Formats: sequence, C-alpha cells, structure tokens
Amino acid sequence: MELLVAYQDDPAGHNMAKFLCKEMTQDGDVFHGKYYDLLIIPTPAISADWLEEKYDYDGFVFLSKHAAESGVLALTCHSTGNFSDAKFGGNNRQVAVPHPDLQKAYLQTLKKNEFQFSEFQITIEATHHGPTALSKPSIFIEIGTTEKQWTDDSLCNSVASFVHQVMSNPIKENPVAICFGGTHYPTKFTDELLEGKHALGTVIPKYALDFLDEQLFSHIISQNSMAKTALLDWNGLGSNKSKVLDLLKSTTLEVIKL
Repeated sequence: MELLVAYQDDPAGHNMAKFLCKEMTQDGDVFHGKYYDLLIIPTPAISADWLEEKYDYDGFVFLSKHAAESGVLALTCHSTGNFSDAKFGGNNRQVAVPHPDLQKAYLQTLKKNEFQFSEFQITIEATHHGPTALSKPSIFIEIGTTEKQWTDDSLCNSVASFVHQVMSNPIKENPVAICFGGTHYPTKFTDELLEGKHALGTVIPKYALDFLDEQLFSHIISQNSMAKTALLDWNGLGSNKSKVLDLLKSTTLEVIKL
C-alpha cells in the first residue's frame, strides 16, 4: 500500500488531495482507500523525512506545486535527493530511493491525455530537493507553474484523476536506468521514459556532476539497486565525461549513450 502525501499550505498538492479523499474513509489523520492511503501534513513535503517514524507504507507519492523562474507551464514528476548541500529539505549529499515504474506509468498516462493539457510541457525533472532519508521508494508529482495553476480546481482535479488511475491499476515493471548529464528538464531522458523501454531511477544533471565523487557515486548506486543500466546524455556531460565513465567501470551497469 502506498501513501499519498500533500502539504496543507501547498495549494496544488492540497487541491489534488481534497479531490482524491472525497471517496475515502478517514481514520485519525489518514484517509484510507482501496488502492492507496492519503495524508495531509502540516509541514512542507520537502522536509518530510520523518514520515516513516509514524507511518509504515511501501512507498510515498508526494502531491505538490511546481515553481519555475521561466514561467513555462509544466506538469512534472521527479525523484528526490541532494547532490551537494541540502538547501531545500533532506540531507546533504543524500538521494532517496526512486520510484521508477510508477513514474513511467504516470508520465505515459499524462502523455496519452495531453490534449487535456495542451498548454503544458509534460516532463520529468532531474533529481532535486528533499526528502532524502525515507527508506521506501518515493516520487514527487507536481503541477506548475504559478499560483493561477496551483489554485485551478479543474486542473488539479484532472491531474489527480490520472494519479488515481495509475495507482488503481497494476503497474508494469520495466528495466531501470540511472541517468547522467543533461539539463534540469532532461529532454533525452523524458523521451526515453515516454517512448523507450526504461524506467528511470536517480537523474544526475550536468550541473551536479561536479559534486560526484566515489563516495556519492557509491551511495547513488546503492539507492538504485534495481537499476541495470546507466543512460548517458553523451553531449550533456560537459567536462565530467571521463569521471563518469571511470566511475561506471566499477559497476556492472550496461552503459548506453543517448
């Protein structure tokens, strides 16, 4: 059983949660459903490393707003983690256990229904922000990009309905890949998720590769124990291409250049 989590002061997350809990039964602070439970928390989702102290679930799905300085409208999802200092929740140099198959199923479902979201970019983001300390798989599902979208009940309800659809059906297992390189909105990896065979674990963008050393690399590999492949944005590795290749030689991962 998975737990959906929303922060009460996050308008997008709270709106999605309100829609989903309508048909659920409440016991204390948890809403119970047939396929998943739901929790609205009083503190920010990016700092919810404490969840497992109180709640025992197989995974955590965070419903959230998405903000971007560009103002580009986006529906996003991503795994969490910090490659350097923890500026937005979680711990320094720690990545969470990703949720690859759920992420793939969700984004493919959005893409199949993109006619409902014609103004929006449907994309993953590179791994970033907290929480990072949960031992079970977790993922952020986000609505961007401004308060207008976060408070749009129709939009939030539509996205929430697809979350429900994905969570209510068996989720296909896929070969999992760790991703290296590219931008924060990694086009090649999003395309692989939507059209290729792989689901994606941790995504380490070009701007984070400077922080990658043997210790952090080993930690990332351990948190992605389900991965058999490393996907490289070959032209998006910058000056760290040799370092990434050298680190990957210490693993049994199949290396694929995109």
